Amino acid sequence: MPHATPEEIRRFLQYTFKSHPWHGIATLAKEPDTFNAYLEVVPSDMVKYEIDKATGHLKVDRPQKYSSLCPTLYGFIPRTYCGEKVGLFCSQATGRAGIEGDGDPLDICVLSEKPITHADILVRATPIGGLRMVDHNQADDKIIAVLEGDLEYGRWRSIQDMPTALVDRLRHYFLTYKQLPESALSAGEAPAPRLVEITHVYDRDEAMAVIAASIEDYTDRFGNPEEMLVEFFTSLIRKS
Repeated sequence: MPHATPEEIRRFLQYTFKSHPWHGIATLAKEPDTFNAYLEVVPSDMVKYEIDKATGHLKVDRPQKYSSLCPTLYGFIPRTYCGEKVGLFCSQATGRAGIEGDGDPLDICVLSEKPITHADILVRATPIGGLRMVDHNQADDKIIAVLEGDLEYGRWRSIQDMPTALVDRLRHYFLTYKQLPESALSAGEAPAPRLVEITHVYDRDEAMAVIAASIEDYTDRFGNPEEMLVEFFTSLIRKS
């Protein structure tokens, strides 16, 4: 392609190579508030999967230690990053200085009436709120969203639409799925202090603000991957 334009290079890359789930997929799926979500875990998984950041493949992180299963579809929003701005947002919301982002893409829990039985897929999701989770003094927000077009949950637009029992189920899972049961401790051994907490359950507007901060963090950290690839291939063509 000696005379290929940047748009032709973009189309060539798009049609020829599978996109990296974190860096190669657009954040927004549909204006104004429906986002792409890449699923890493579904409610039936007895193994914790997560994205391998270097390759984009889904990998086994660890078998689930205990009987807790994630109550929703779970993954992340592409081209987001929890860095300085997400950490600052959490510090301001909690009144605690020094909270940092956890260095991962922004997590999202997606409610769906229909069972989706395997991960490594994309869904479209609309945020309705979130959990402000702090893990070892790092911001680890969990955006709560509904699957686009879902018959049961698809019309929800606020965390107030969500039954309290379902919110509590999510809070319980994230607070306990790493927690060692007291029965597994040695005799006389005191339980370790809990280093994970959920300080707030927040509504849609705050969820959108967290997403916006994570998009800014991503741009600050990585730039625009698509533009970088086009510039790279353009420079190769010019040299050839």
